[in-house]
Amino acid sequence: MTLSIPIKTSAAPVAPGSTAPIRNDGWLPDIEPDALRAGYRIREVVTPERLRTAVIGAIMAARADLRSWCAARLAAGYASLADVPADKVDGESVLVLSYRRAIGAYVRAELIEGYRDTDLTGRGDRKVDDLEPSVDELRRDAIHAIRDMLEVGRTTVELI
Repeated sequence: MTLSIPIKTSAAPVAPGSTAPIRNDGWLPDIEPDALRAGYRIREVVTPERLRTAVIGAIMAARADLRSWCAARLAAGYASLADVPADKVDGESVLVLSYRRAIGAYVRAELIEGYRDTDLTGRGDRKVDDLEPSVDELRRDAIHAIRDMLEVGRTTVELI
């Protein structure tokens, strides 16, 4: 039997180009594109529509990684991610902070890959090849944030 997280569908869709929060599934937190843009230094060359698309893709990726973990917490009676007992930093659950960190890192990685001809940092002299480690590091950061939520180790070591 698979548990699914309920999705709220009562609100009207947000118009393209809007910077309104991107509604999540009702259990995981909504994502604010403007806060993500500021926190991850995403320049205005990335249109609001492209940012929304990247955020939605990141939400889908994180949901896939967290589906069973979230379903177990929902079945345990927690109404949202913020309600799951966790340490707090600056008054906010580290689980919520980790989730937002995963989304931000996934978004930035996707945007760098999609805008290879555009330097997202403002420096015009970077080569496309210089962005590759950045994309890998961002994806690693997203995976680390998810693994932190799952409370599993960040590194897998195998003896050969």
